[in-house]
Amino acid sequence: MHPLADLSVLPGQVAVHWFEQSCYALKDAAGTVIQLDPYFPRQRSPERFIHPQPPLDEATLPTNFVLLTHSHNDHTWPESISRIWAAFPHCRFVGPPESIERIHRETPVNPAQTQVIQAGETLKLAGYRVHAVYAKPPVGDPDAGISPPDVTHLGYVLIVDGVRLYFSGDPIHTFADHPALLQPIADLQPHIGFLTTHPSEGEFPFFAGCVKMAQAIGLRHAVPAHRACFVKRDYDPDQWAAHFPSPGPLPLIIPYNSHILYPSNPEGR
Repeated sequence: MHPLADLSVLPGQVAVHWFEQSCYALKDAAGTVIQLDPYFPRQRSPERFIHPQPPLDEATLPTNFVLLTHSHNDHTWPESISRIWAAFPHCRFVGPPESIERIHRETPVNPAQTQVIQAGETLKLAGYRVHAVYAKPPVGDPDAGISPPDVTHLGYVLIVDGVRLYFSGDPIHTFADHPALLQPIADLQPHIGFLTTHPSEGEFPFFAGCVKMAQAIGLRHAVPAHRACFVKRDYDPDQWAAHFPSPGPLPLIIPYNSHILYPSNPEGR
Protein backbone atom coordinates (compact mmCIF):
# COMPACT_ATOMS: atom_id res chain seq x y z
CA MET A 1 0.00 0.00 0.00
CA HIS A 2 0.99 3.61 -0.43
CA PRO A 3 2.69 5.17 2.64
CA LEU A 4 -0.18 7.65 3.04
CA ALA A 5 -2.59 4.74 3.58
CA ASP A 6 -0.85 3.81 6.85
CA LEU A 7 0.09 7.32 7.96
CA SER A 8 -1.37 8.42 11.30
CA VAL A 9 -2.77 11.95 11.22
CA LEU A 10 -3.51 13.67 14.53
CA PRO A 11 -6.54 15.86 15.19
CA GLY A 12 -5.82 19.45 14.19
CA GLN A 13 -3.63 18.57 11.21
CA VAL A 14 -3.96 17.23 7.69
CA ALA A 15 -1.50 15.24 5.61
CA VAL A 16 -0.85 16.62 2.13
CA HIS A 17 0.96 14.36 -0.31
CA TRP A 18 2.22 15.93 -3.51
CA PHE A 19 2.91 13.46 -6.31
CA GLU A 20 3.84 15.69 -9.28
CA GLN A 21 2.20 18.33 -11.50
CA SER A 22 -0.97 19.37 -9.59
CA CYS A 23 -1.73 15.91 -8.18
CA TYR A 24 -2.34 15.82 -4.43
CA ALA A 25 -3.85 13.54 -1.84
CA LEU A 26 -5.16 14.76 1.52
CA LYS A 27 -5.75 12.66 4.62
CA ASP A 28 -7.42 13.88 7.80
CA ALA A 29 -7.43 12.46 11.33
CA ALA A 30 -10.54 10.41 10.51
CA GLY A 31 -8.63 8.70 7.70
CA THR A 32 -10.67 10.23 4.86
CA VAL A 33 -8.59 10.59 1.69
CA ILE A 34 -9.30 13.10 -1.08
CA GLN A 35 -7.27 13.10 -4.28
CA LEU A 36 -7.06 16.24 -6.38
CA ASP A 37 -6.49 16.06 -10.15
CA PRO A 38 -5.00 12.53 -10.23
CA TYR A 39 -2.85 12.21 -13.36
CA PHE A 40 -0.69 9.10 -13.49
CA PRO A 41 -0.14 8.01 -17.11
CA ARG A 42 1.72 4.72 -17.41
CA GLN A 43 2.96 5.30 -20.95
CA ARG A 44 5.84 7.75 -20.42
CA SER A 45 8.31 8.72 -23.10
CA PRO A 46 11.56 10.35 -21.91
CA GLU A 47 11.00 13.18 -24.37
CA ARG A 48 7.77 14.16 -22.62
CA PHE A 49 7.99 13.03 -18.98
CA ILE A 50 10.69 13.76 -16.43
CA HIS A 51 10.10 10.56 -14.47
CA PRO A 52 9.91 7.19 -16.26
CA GLN A 53 7.38 5.75 -13.81
CA PRO A 54 4.20 7.34 -12.41
CA PRO A 55 4.47 8.31 -8.74
CA LEU A 56 1.32 6.37 -7.78
CA ASP A 57 -0.23 3.01 -8.50
CA GLU A 58 -3.84 4.09 -8.05
CA ALA A 59 -4.90 0.77 -6.47
CA THR A 60 -2.51 1.28 -3.53
CA LEU A 61 -4.14 4.39 -2.04
CA PRO A 62 -7.68 3.89 -0.70
CA THR A 63 -9.54 7.01 -1.80
CA ASN A 64 -12.91 8.31 -0.66
CA PHE A 65 -13.28 11.33 -2.94
CA VAL A 66 -11.68 12.81 -6.03
CA LEU A 67 -11.82 16.55 -6.76
CA LEU A 68 -11.16 17.78 -10.29
CA THR A 69 -10.39 21.39 -11.20
CA HIS A 70 -10.94 21.28 -14.98
CA SER A 71 -11.17 18.94 -17.94
CA HIS A 72 -7.64 19.11 -19.36
CA ASN A 73 -5.79 15.81 -19.57
CA ASP A 74 -3.36 16.52 -16.74
CA HIS A 75 -6.26 17.38 -14.41
CA THR A 76 -9.03 15.03 -15.55
CA TRP A 77 -7.33 11.84 -16.73
CA PRO A 78 -9.81 9.05 -17.55
CA GLU A 79 -7.25 6.26 -17.11
CA SER A 80 -6.42 7.21 -13.51
CA ILE A 81 -10.07 7.86 -12.70
CA SER A 82 -10.97 4.42 -14.08
CA ARG A 83 -8.25 2.72 -12.04
CA ILE A 84 -9.32 4.50 -8.83
CA TRP A 85 -12.92 3.48 -9.49
CA ALA A 86 -11.95 -0.14 -10.16
CA ALA A 87 -10.08 -0.37 -6.87
CA PHE A 88 -12.46 1.74 -4.76
CA PRO A 89 -15.96 1.63 -6.27
CA HIS A 90 -17.46 3.68 -3.41
CA CYS A 91 -15.27 6.68 -4.29
CA ARG A 92 -17.14 9.84 -5.34
CA PHE A 93 -15.93 12.13 -8.11
CA VAL A 94 -16.63 15.87 -7.98
CA GLY A 95 -15.75 18.52 -10.54
CA PRO A 96 -16.96 21.11 -13.04
CA PRO A 97 -19.44 20.09 -15.75
CA GLU A 98 -16.91 19.24 -18.44
CA SER A 99 -14.93 16.97 -16.10
CA ILE A 100 -18.02 15.07 -15.01
CA GLU A 101 -19.24 14.79 -18.61
CA ARG A 102 -15.87 13.31 -19.54
CA ILE A 103 -16.09 10.77 -16.73
CA HIS A 104 -19.52 9.71 -17.99
CA ARG A 105 -18.26 9.49 -21.56
CA GLU A 106 -14.83 7.90 -21.12
CA THR A 107 -14.86 5.83 -17.92
CA PRO A 108 -16.93 3.04 -16.35
CA VAL A 109 -17.63 5.11 -13.22
CA ASN A 110 -21.24 4.85 -12.06
CA PRO A 111 -22.83 8.26 -12.78
CA ALA A 112 -24.49 8.07 -9.36
CA GLN A 113 -20.98 8.44 -7.88
CA THR A 114 -20.33 11.74 -9.66
CA GLN A 115 -21.34 15.29 -8.82
CA VAL A 116 -21.02 18.62 -10.60
CA ILE A 117 -19.82 21.60 -8.60
CA GLN A 118 -19.80 25.23 -9.70
CA ALA A 119 -17.92 28.30 -8.51
CA GLY A 120 -19.57 29.76 -5.42
CA GLU A 121 -20.94 26.40 -4.25
CA THR A 122 -19.99 24.58 -1.05
CA LEU A 123 -20.00 20.85 -0.56
CA LYS A 124 -19.49 18.64 2.50
CA LEU A 125 -17.29 15.60 1.85
CA ALA A 126 -17.13 13.65 5.14
CA GLY A 127 -15.14 15.95 7.47
CA TYR A 128 -14.06 18.32 4.69
CA ARG A 129 -15.94 21.43 3.66
CA VAL A 130 -15.14 22.21 0.02
CA HIS A 131 -15.61 25.70 -1.41
CA ALA A 132 -15.37 26.03 -5.21
CA VAL A 133 -13.91 29.27 -6.62
CA TYR A 134 -12.97 30.39 -10.09
CA ALA A 135 -9.41 29.88 -11.34
CA LYS A 136 -10.15 31.51 -14.67
CA PRO A 137 -13.17 33.79 -15.14
CA PRO A 138 -15.60 32.51 -17.80
CA VAL A 139 -15.13 35.71 -19.83
CA GLY A 140 -11.33 35.58 -19.70
CA ASP A 141 -9.67 38.98 -19.38
CA PRO A 142 -10.59 41.13 -22.41
CA ASP A 143 -8.53 44.08 -21.16
CA ALA A 144 -5.40 41.89 -21.14
CA GLY A 145 -6.26 40.22 -24.43
CA ILE A 146 -7.00 36.86 -22.78
CA SER A 147 -9.83 34.93 -24.41
CA PRO A 148 -12.47 33.00 -22.46
CA PRO A 149 -11.19 29.58 -21.33
CA ASP A 150 -12.19 26.51 -23.31
CA VAL A 151 -13.59 24.77 -20.21
CA THR A 152 -14.65 25.75 -16.69
CA HIS A 153 -11.59 26.31 -14.49
CA LEU A 154 -12.07 25.96 -10.73
CA GLY A 155 -9.93 26.16 -7.62
CA TYR A 156 -10.90 24.90 -4.19
CA VAL A 157 -10.60 25.96 -0.58
CA LEU A 158 -10.86 22.92 1.70
CA ILE A 159 -11.46 23.28 5.42
CA VAL A 160 -10.92 20.26 7.67
CA ASP A 161 -10.27 20.08 11.40
CA GLY A 162 -9.30 23.75 11.55
CA VAL A 163 -6.88 23.54 8.60
CA ARG A 164 -7.65 25.75 5.58
CA LEU A 165 -6.05 24.82 2.27
CA TYR A 166 -6.34 26.51 -1.12
CA PHE A 167 -5.67 24.69 -4.39
CA SER A 168 -5.50 27.12 -7.28
CA GLY A 169 -6.10 24.82 -10.23
CA ASP A 170 -4.74 26.62 -13.32
CA PRO A 171 -5.31 30.31 -12.61
CA ILE A 172 -5.50 32.98 -15.27
CA HIS A 173 -2.23 34.86 -15.85
CA THR A 174 -3.67 38.10 -14.44
CA PHE A 175 -5.32 36.48 -11.41
CA ALA A 176 -3.74 38.87 -8.90
CA ASP A 177 -5.29 41.85 -10.73
CA HIS A 178 -8.88 40.65 -10.23
CA PRO A 179 -10.47 41.41 -6.84
CA ALA A 180 -13.53 39.40 -7.91
CA LEU A 181 -11.32 36.31 -8.07
CA LEU A 182 -9.21 37.06 -5.00
CA GLN A 183 -11.87 38.13 -2.52
CA PRO A 184 -13.90 34.89 -2.27
CA ILE A 185 -10.68 33.06 -1.43
CA ALA A 186 -9.39 35.69 0.98
CA ASP A 187 -12.75 35.64 2.78
CA LEU A 188 -12.19 31.95 3.57
CA GLN A 189 -8.79 32.77 5.13
CA PRO A 190 -6.75 29.82 3.85
CA HIS A 191 -3.52 29.14 5.69
CA ILE A 192 -1.65 27.51 2.83
CA GLY A 193 -1.98 27.75 -0.95
CA PHE A 194 -0.86 25.33 -3.66
CA LEU A 195 -0.30 27.67 -6.57
CA THR A 196 0.21 27.01 -10.27
CA THR A 197 2.87 29.29 -11.72
CA HIS A 198 5.58 29.38 -14.38
CA PRO A 199 8.47 31.79 -15.05
CA SER A 200 7.75 32.28 -18.75
CA GLU A 201 4.60 30.43 -19.86
CA GLY A 202 1.99 33.15 -20.02
CA GLU A 203 -1.09 31.02 -19.38
CA PHE A 204 -0.38 31.13 -15.63
CA PRO A 205 0.91 33.83 -13.28
CA PHE A 206 4.64 34.45 -13.54
CA PHE A 207 6.60 34.16 -10.30
CA ALA A 208 6.04 37.81 -9.33
CA GLY A 209 2.33 37.48 -10.08
CA CYS A 210 2.17 34.34 -7.96
CA VAL A 211 3.70 36.23 -5.03
CA LYS A 212 1.19 39.06 -5.50
CA MET A 213 -1.62 36.50 -5.60
CA ALA A 214 -0.43 34.82 -2.37
CA GLN A 215 -0.15 38.19 -0.62
CA ALA A 216 -3.59 39.37 -1.72
CA ILE A 217 -5.21 36.16 -0.49
CA GLY A 218 -3.42 36.44 2.84
CA LEU A 219 -1.64 33.08 2.78
CA ARG A 220 0.83 32.12 5.48
CA HIS A 221 2.53 29.49 3.31
CA ALA A 222 2.69 29.06 -0.45
CA VAL A 223 3.61 25.89 -2.34
CA PRO A 224 4.62 25.83 -6.02
CA ALA A 225 2.41 23.58 -8.18
CA HIS A 226 2.22 22.34 -11.78
CA ARG A 227 5.82 21.13 -12.01
CA ALA A 228 8.15 18.10 -11.98
CA CYS A 229 6.09 16.21 -14.54
CA PHE A 230 6.62 17.44 -18.12
CA VAL A 231 10.10 18.00 -19.49
CA LYS A 232 9.11 21.15 -21.35
CA ARG A 233 6.95 22.71 -18.64
CA ASP A 234 9.09 22.34 -15.54
CA TYR A 235 10.69 25.14 -13.52
CA ASP A 236 13.09 25.61 -10.60
CA PRO A 237 11.08 25.97 -7.35
CA ASP A 238 14.04 27.65 -5.64
CA GLN A 239 13.92 30.46 -8.18
CA TRP A 240 10.20 30.78 -7.48
CA ALA A 241 10.83 30.89 -3.71
CA ALA A 242 13.44 33.62 -4.14
CA HIS A 243 10.70 36.02 -5.28
CA PHE A 244 8.97 35.99 -1.88
CA PRO A 245 9.87 38.92 0.37
CA SER A 246 10.20 38.77 4.12
CA PRO A 247 7.89 38.76 5.99
CA GLY A 248 5.79 36.15 4.22
CA PRO A 249 3.96 34.52 2.83
CA LEU A 250 6.57 31.85 3.45
CA PRO A 251 7.42 29.65 0.46
CA LEU A 252 7.25 25.93 1.17
CA ILE A 253 8.71 23.44 -1.33
CA ILE A 254 7.45 19.88 -0.97
CA PRO A 255 9.97 17.35 -2.32
CA TYR A 256 8.85 15.22 -5.24
CA ASN A 257 6.36 12.49 -4.30
CA SER A 258 6.32 13.18 -0.55
CA HIS A 259 4.04 14.58 2.12
CA ILE A 260 3.81 17.22 4.81
CA LEU A 261 1.68 17.31 7.95
CA TYR A 262 0.15 20.76 8.08
CA PRO A 263 -1.33 22.01 11.38
CA SER A 264 -4.34 24.15 12.19
CA ASN A 265 -1.99 26.60 13.93
CA PRO A 266 0.54 27.25 11.15
CA GLU A 267 1.82 30.39 12.84
CA GLY A 268 3.53 27.99 15.24
CA ARG A 269 5.55 26.42 12.44
